[in-house]
Amino acid sequence: MASVRRLLDGYVREGILLDKATVTLYEDIQEFWIAERDEDARVIGCGALHVMWEDLAEVRTLAVDHSIRGAGAGHQVLDKLLQTARWLGVRRVFCLTFEVDFFAKHGFVEIGETPVDGDVYSELLRSYDEGVAEFLGLERVKPNTLGNSRMLLHL
Repeated sequence: MASVRRLLDGYVREGILLDKATVTLYEDIQEFWIAERDEDARVIGCGALHVMWEDLAEVRTLAVDHSIRGAGAGHQVLDKLLQTARWLGVRRVFCLTFEVDFFAKHGFVEIGETPVDGDVYSELLRSYDEGVAEFLGLERVKPNTLGNSRMLLHL
């Protein structure tokens, strides 16, 4: 987990990712896919898929080592996350991102509002997860909002 922590910290300092407590990373480790460099198993990328509802999941914490950006590792991690979503039966994948062009290459489109109906919205309000609160655009997380774009992919 230390390798993932180091990878994320650079993006947190740049204001691209919200900081997550290390304990949260451990709690969510089953949601992550990790990319390692072949020659030395160094962690060069990561991403998580968080299922929010029966047909909706969020891509979270997608990051690639700055030294290899542009080499395709991010695309490979995202492809694995989308493959996992399909395997789980998820039909819609959401993300909050500054990397609009990157996600658009995978079919994501920018959206304005939370893509759930009133009943699902009410159920999601019961979640203690800060990412779900961000997804819902709740006022209590607005001070932490980075100004990123909301995007959605229909699988």
